[in-house]
Amino acid sequence: MGQMEVIGIRQQIADRLRADIVAGALAPNQKVTEEALAQRFGVSRGPIRDVLLELSKEGLLVTRANRDTRVNDVAAPEVQTMLVKLRLDIETYALQRVAQNPSGEFLQRLGEALHDLSMQLRAGNFAEVAKADIALHRLIVHEAGGDDLVNLWQPIIMRMRMNYRRLASPDQAIVEHEQIVAAIRAGNGAAAVTALKSNVR
Repeated sequence: MGQMEVIGIRQQIADRLRADIVAGALAPNQKVTEEALAQRFGVSRGPIRDVLLELSKEGLLVTRANRDTRVNDVAAPEVQTMLVKLRLDIETYALQRVAQNPSGEFLQRLGEALHDLSMQLRAGNFAEVAKADIALHRLIVHEAGGDDLVNLWQPIIMRMRMNYRRLASPDQAIVEHEQIVAAIRAGNGAAAVTALKSNVR
């Protein structure tokens, strides 16, 4: 197995665990162990150790004094309110930028991300929904400001713990994201921001 392959697997495991935590499939204060995760993903403990360190730096996991690692607790309500505001500020900026002159390639990738999210919502797998939802919004943020903007945005998303189970039906979330994408396609940044504000709350 080459170096790039190991990095790719490590990235996939990190993405999966992030989505599990954001979606609540791994609950706040739940204990995670290298051994259990190595078995789950069919890899040695080395890559798992690297992933746990990465997610601890992001604030998703916490290693206690007695050395056990747990999912970090949900942010306090007033912090959660601030996180939502910060996320909206960044994504509002991103939407206004990408709607000005979206490239054909970007619109195609956005359409694919929307299709993937819609499929996962209909399937009702919340961890997959979380992963697809993050991927769609990340695509917009990255298009607007590259890695620099993503690096500001991602820790906020990770601490928000979106409540996907609040969705009465998948159709609501699908329509919200369809409206965001349609507004970008139409070059209407203001409409995209309005649609975003009904989606992020």
